[in-house]
Amino acid sequence: MIYVFLADGFEEIEALSVVDVLRRAELEVKTVGIGSKTVKGSHSITVEADILDKEATSDDLEMIVLPGGMPGTLGLDKSPVVRSFVQYAASHDLWIAAICAAPSVLGHAGVIDGKNVTCYPGFESELSGANYTAAHVERDGKFITARGPGAALEFSLEIVKALCSEERAKILGASMQCINMI
Repeated sequence: MIYVFLADGFEEIEALSVVDVLRRAELEVKTVGIGSKTVKGSHSITVEADILDKEATSDDLEMIVLPGGMPGTLGLDKSPVVRSFVQYAASHDLWIAAICAAPSVLGHAGVIDGKNVTCYPGFESELSGANYTAAHVERDGKFITARGPGAALEFSLEIVKALCSEERAKILGASMQCINMI
């Protein structure tokens, strides 16, 4: 199971691109609403999450995804559920993906020490213990991070590459006309 956590003020393209691409790859994905199933994005697009944060379980968990956006990232960072899932995923060698400002949540949780990560410009100081690379998309071990909305499809395809295969990501990327992303 892949959980994409959504807090009010999430960056829509970063969350919904991931959900769309992963479902195209036939991966099991659920959106998780922080505090409510109805979550409003940073550009006033309202999404009905699949489950509430209190319904999320670690059973069959394979990956967590944290989209950025403001104030969505702050909501993720304040959530005890998100914090517990970040800690659980890190301690059980599960995949963790975060984009835009959301890698700061990983920095605050202390799980990216020594990892190469990227984030939206201006959040570098929030990546406690990590090596900031400024890459569009960065993968280090079981961590995948990306800079921002413009990297959403590349980020999504990198997740497919990690969970499925490079070949699957290439086929999917080509079908979506993402020619130079993999």
